[in-house]
Amino acid sequence: MKRFYRAHSARGGLERFRVRHKETDLFIQATLPLVREAEALVMEARLAIEEYIRKRPEFLHSRSPLAFDELAPPIVREMLEAGKVASVGPMAAVAGAIAEYVGKGLIKLGVQEVIVENGGDCYVNTRSECTVGIWAGNSPFSGKIGIKLLPESELRGVCTSSGSIGHSLSYGAADAITVISKSASLSDAVATSIGNIVRSGAKLKNALNSLEKIPGIAGGLIIVGEKLGVVGKIELVNISE
Repeated sequence: MKRFYRAHSARGGLERFRVRHKETDLFIQATLPLVREAEALVMEARLAIEEYIRKRPEFLHSRSPLAFDELAPPIVREMLEAGKVASVGPMAAVAGAIAEYVGKGLIKLGVQEVIVENGGDCYVNTRSECTVGIWAGNSPFSGKIGIKLLPESELRGVCTSSGSIGHSLSYGAADAITVISKSASLSDAVATSIGNIVRSGAKLKNALNSLEKIPGIAGGLIIVGEKLGVVGKIELVNISE
């Protein structure tokens, strides 16, 4: 999939670069152009996940939560926990987990601000307010609205699942399910979970009620065609002007 939305993603004062390794394709904005360091972090994250899959093949294929494993690598533990909370398999959190792993790693290396986008799943750590745009296929809301994040909220995970665009596995019909929380892993898993239950606009209210009940979620939105629903502490802004 061509990631057209990246052409519209820019934050002043940050270096922009792309990191690709196997299926992982990251767009990173940071105060320092640490390309090689980011590449190393991607490989670390993927190696930990791939090694765990070799030991437990069900980690890759399960559509249901798996038992928590205290001996698993940190990124795997985060995915297992996110899957449990969201009632999905752990791989539903993989894109958000890798984005978060790389973002936190770059912060430890001296980057002051960083945004890591992995197929619509974002880890955001900035020192001033930031707006994350929402792309929702052919919906009239696509590219017109964004979610404003304030640094003091510590909401780092902004992840989107779609049944109409993108490469993520989704059984639903929503044009966009966007979830925000303090964890990109959790936001990713929950976006997938809620996306799977949205079959039509008539199901929108039920999906919003389900989203609101999931612990650890600050807020989210669901777009199905011309319908949009919002729950939780989320501030929408117009980005079309």
